[in-house]
Amino acid sequence: MTLEQLQTDTKDLLFKCISGSRAQQLHSPTSDTDIKGIFVLPARELYGLTYIPQIANATNDEVYYEIGRFIDLLTKNNPNIIELVSTPDDCILFRHPLMDEINPEHFLSKLCKDTFAGYAASQIKKAKGLNKKIHRPVESKRKSILDFCYVIQGNGSMPLRKWLDSNNYQQEDCGLTQLDHFRDVYLLFHQHQIKDGSFLKGIASGDTANDVQLSSIPVAVPHLAVMNFNKDGYSVYCREYLEYWEWVEKRNDTRYQNTMSHGKNYDAKNMMHTFRLLSMAAEIATEHQVHVQRKDRDLLLQIKRGEFEYEDLLKMVNEKMEKMDDLYAKSGLPDTPDIQMAEQVLVNIRAKFYKHYL
Repeated sequence: MTLEQLQTDTKDLLFKCISGSRAQQLHSPTSDTDIKGIFVLPARELYGLTYIPQIANATNDEVYYEIGRFIDLLTKNNPNIIELVSTPDDCILFRHPLMDEINPEHFLSKLCKDTFAGYAASQIKKAKGLNKKIHRPVESKRKSILDFCYVIQGNGSMPLRKWLDSNNYQQEDCGLTQLDHFRDVYLLFHQHQIKDGSFLKGIASGDTANDVQLSSIPVAVPHLAVMNFNKDGYSVYCREYLEYWEWVEKRNDTRYQNTMSHGKNYDAKNMMHTFRLLSMAAEIATEHQVHVQRKDRDLLLQIKRGEFEYEDLLKMVNEKMEKMDDLYAKSGLPDTPDIQMAEQVLVNIRAKFYKHYL
């Protein structure tokens, strides 16, 4: 089974539709057209050694689920799958009569609180992450461990680089020994103190070093200073530096420029989907239905355009989240979908399909 087969022939298809923002009526002129579908693996392939659960193109904007994989995700109340099986008629490109075996409302359960609202929480995390990256950009020039070292000075401390400059020292001419019983604290010496012809190793081996290095110091030599290396702070910086510049490299520049253009410094698309998912979660609890085309379209598009302040949106999200437990406690939905029912649906579809296409 290949993507090209599913794109050009309906022989193995159960369902094919337009999904995502265009199905939700939340698209803009530049939005991609996402395609999703369901297929039945030919019997010979199913009975053979290789099971293919899912087929997608390189950008994942066209995805097809094998019916077994699809039913499995449906029993887990996966939001994308629940939306797919609830696609509005005007977005359906192909529908096999066997799709009548699947009633989406029979699969709704209290799991939707975790899957829809939980996914919404992940969108909030993304929005917060982008907000942090915008407000706290990381300079392209990477800091070294020397920027996280401090020398005790009087009743306080001084950055190591400043201390070196004030004494006209180079870090390569210095040496360290460990100070017993103190974590990441060192005694600092300079080459001019060493009279036996040996050489100190320097504080760091180079700009890319991940730790300080120790030198061998004669016992009688007094230290010039006590130095602390903020190793934890350096580790956090390295992680944030890597995350930031990986994000810069991989970010969608069109989407990022849209974020910057509305001037609110948050990912408006992520925030829009947060509200959409929370609203859908509430509708499932109160109406036992899935509305793909959004009744709250105007509000969602306002959010997408960046017409709200970030903190106001977070407050609105928290208010929605606080109500969710109560909505689901009163929903009357089962805790989980009926697995035996789901398995019977799958068996029925396979049996009838293979009878037609052996």
